[in-house]
Amino acid sequence: MMIEYYVGLSLSPAATIETGIAVLDQNNTLILVDKFFTMKDVQHFFDNYSSLKNSVICISLPWDNTLMTGKWRILSKPYQLINTTNKYDFINVDNWTQRFSTRGCDYFTHLVEEGADISRYDLYLSKLKLNLYSNYKQRSPADCKFLQNILKTEFGFSDIPNNMIPAGALEAMIGAILAREKSKNNIETLYQFKGIDVVNVLDSDSVYKAPLAPLE
Repeated sequence: MMIEYYVGLSLSPAATIETGIAVLDQNNTLILVDKFFTMKDVQHFFDNYSSLKNSVICISLPWDNTLMTGKWRILSKPYQLINTTNKYDFINVDNWTQRFSTRGCDYFTHLVEEGADISRYDLYLSKLKLNLYSNYKQRSPADCKFLQNILKTEFGFSDIPNNMIPAGALEAMIGAILAREKSKNNIETLYQFKGIDVVNVLDSDSVYKAPLAPLE
């Protein structure tokens, strides 16, 4: 079946934070940018999305925000690597070793069983691979403006409006980029989360970049 659309969904850990969605077509045109809050909103979108089987979909892994104390929150940062050799050195107090939320996992598994092409992505690792990190506080207005500008000038999203786009929608565009790269076989599988592959860009130099504007 011919792939026509690339969908990125930046899933938040709770309904109090917006979930962003972005849809690209084959011409790299951004045809939809929106935000949801509840999982019912997300389900309503995909249940009524007529091109589900003609799309590649990448959904972010939301951080688990149920950590109880500051100590465990600090220890669970991404630089604290846990693997099969040292996992027994970390006592799983308050389930703090559960880095990612399972929000929506059952529904996404259902979509995969219905024939949808769905992958998950780690926003932190994807931004590192695509050189999309700034020196500003994450999700601050300055950080969002930086991300919006670089997506517009370097990644071909020329139709992004000048007004500020919500952080969730910008992060969903990263998912749409990964979905587009997946259709070109330019992704690698890092691991699985709840039975669905977590992917990242294989060769960032091969990712489509907008042509540079001529010097005046």
